[in-house]
Amino acid sequence: MLAAQFMALLDVFIVNVAAPTIRTELDASGAALQLVIAGYTIAYAVLLITGARLGDLLGHRRMYLGGLAVFTAASLACGLAAGTGQLIAFRLVQGAGAALMIPQVLSLIQRNFIGERRVRALGAYSAVLATGAAAGQVVGGVLVSADLFGASWRPVFLVNVPIGLALLALGARVLPKDRRGEPERTRGLDLPGLVLLAAAVSLLTVPLVLGQEEDWPVWSWASIAAAVVLFGCFLAFESRLARRGGAPLVAPRVLRIPGMGLAAVRILLVMAVNAGFLFTLTLYVQGGLGYSALRAGLTFVPMALVFGLVGLTWRNWHPGLRRALVPGGFALTAVSAVAVGWVMRDIGDGGPAMYAAYAGVGAGLALGFSPALTGALATVRPEDAADASGLLATVTQLGQLIGVATFGTLFLNRLEASPAAPADALWVCALALAGAAVLGVLAGLVKKA
Repeated sequence: MLAAQFMALLDVFIVNVAAPTIRTELDASGAALQLVIAGYTIAYAVLLITGARLGDLLGHRRMYLGGLAVFTAASLACGLAAGTGQLIAFRLVQGAGAALMIPQVLSLIQRNFIGERRVRALGAYSAVLATGAAAGQVVGGVLVSADLFGASWRPVFLVNVPIGLALLALGARVLPKDRRGEPERTRGLDLPGLVLLAAAVSLLTVPLVLGQEEDWPVWSWASIAAAVVLFGCFLAFESRLARRGGAPLVAPRVLRIPGMGLAAVRILLVMAVNAGFLFTLTLYVQGGLGYSALRAGLTFVPMALVFGLVGLTWRNWHPGLRRALVPGGFALTAVSAVAVGWVMRDIGDGGPAMYAAYAGVGAGLALGFSPALTGALATVRPEDAADASGLLATVTQLGQLIGVATFGTLFLNRLEASPAAPADALWVCALALAGAAVLGVLAGLVKKA
């Protein structure tokens, strides 16, 4: 399950490195190239909660394998695409396959692991989320630089095919059979709720993905405002449907699970800081320091490794520390983000201090994410697993989009305005990233109040 999770996350980032080559070889316009990169993310984000509900209706094993098959076939089609139109279309299909597959991972963990085994599984899940982003840039750089068989950018998609086929064969043998006759299978798909949510997420994600390149035109702000209105309509409709005894797309009782709301806010902040940090630092080391795509990706390996290590081991720490882990993690992230900006303020690579600061960011984000996710899912009933999984997977994806859009825009705007760019732009972004991390600490205080 986690191998497929890793592969789907990898595809969010791996294409960034190949984008210049794709643009040259396919003679793609700037808008077309944006859609090649963003089409996957948009389809993925829009359909996540729908994928979770379909898992309830049709079976989590069946939807996991079906989504994996769609993802693998679309990866092959992307690798063989003859033009940008085909590549955009296949990227949308690839994102849809990931959206069918990924929500089933948390649902299957919730249904098949209990107690300490569930905690360990969730720790591994969080480690995969952290390492996938950095690995995407590293693997993309390796594949494009290697130019395997003269295929140029195409291996960044084709690499998924043998892995996907192997996972399909393995998954068919080892995944638990779907249990028939479960009460939640009688719930409908809630088509009005699905339409409202898909429209709201689309109106939010499209400007977040494309707004920066288009210099944030009026339509992007109007789209975000309309998304807020539609989210309100969706929540009102779902609440009214639940009161009438219907089957809402996201059961309101899931939102009332103790700690779920706070965990969702903190997960969104962790993913926003993580994505924003990776994006702005990549721009800095490639644009400011002149690193190659491969070297830029390798720069973040210490951060990813520490994130994974902490995410897998925090449960073994002294029990007296448990309550302080999440706020402490956000505080460590804030301090470490400021340290990154400080050690690079002279347009240098920071030396050993940089890697220490990177490790601090990785450790802090892991402590902000893993215990929050585990705590939120600890009390989720099996019949609510799909709703909780879809909700948290969507929050994770939206956090990444918001992080790239917010901190990426800030960095690029400062880059244009500051005579001391890019170090000044990085310093401003480091302070902003630290501020977002501090919000993770304050969120817990507000909840207690």
